[in-house]
Amino acid sequence: EIMNNYSVKQIPTHETHESLLKKHYAKRLCSISYAYGLFDNNILIGVCTFGSPPSPPLCVGICGEEYRDIVIELNRLCIDQNKKNQASYFVGACLKMLPRPKIVVSYADTSMGHHGYIYQATNFIYTGLSAKRTERFDIDNPNRHSKSVVETEKNGDNIGVRERPQKHRYIYFCADKKTKKVLLKCLKYPICHYPKGDNKNYDSSYKISSTQDVLF
Repeated sequence: EIMNNYSVKQIPTHETHESLLKKHYAKRLCSISYAYGLFDNNILIGVCTFGSPPSPPLCVGICGEEYRDIVIELNRLCIDQNKKNQASYFVGACLKMLPRPKIVVSYADTSMGHHGYIYQATNFIYTGLSAKRTERFDIDNPNRHSKSVVETEKNGDNIGVRERPQKHRYIYFCADKKTKKVLLKCLKYPICHYPKGDNKNYDSSYKISSTQDVLF
C-alpha cells in the first residue's frame, strides 16, 4: 500500500534543483513558490513545484482580475519510477498542503505525448488546449527551450520561428466549498471532456545524489 512507506513534505527550493535539471525533460529551473517532496522511507524519490505562471494575462484570464493574485502554476512534477497511483497520490497530497485559496493551473505537453492523466485522476477541470502561438528556436539545436534561446541572445541568423506545440490546460481550485462555487462561476474557460490517448514516457532514471536521507 502506497500510504505505508510514502510521505509528502514541503522542502526547500534548492532540494528540487538536481531533480529538475537532471531528471525532468525540460532540463531547466522555473519559478518556485512552493516545493514538495515525495519520500520513500525518508529518501526523496519525487518533487512537485508550484510557482507564478510566466504569463500575467493567464492569471487574469482564468477567473478575472479579482482573483489574479491567487493563481499559481503546478510547473514541475518529477518522480523516479512513477509506479501505479504514485503520481496521483503525490499531487493530491501537495494540493492539500498548499495555502488556500489558490487557483492551480497546469499543462500537459502534447509534444511529449502527455494527456494529463495525473490531473484527471486528481479531479482537475480540463479547459481545452492552450492558444496557438509561435516561438523562436535555435536552428542549430531545435530542442533547446525557446526561453533559453531568448536568454542567450544568439545571432539572429541562427534563430528561426515555428508554431509552439499546444498544451492541455487543467485547472484546480484549492479552496473551501463556498469559495469553489464562486470560482467555478467566474471561470472564463469552457469545461471540456478529458482528452484520451496513449501516453509517452521520458527517461527519468537519473539517480539523485545530493538529497538522499533528508533530515527534517
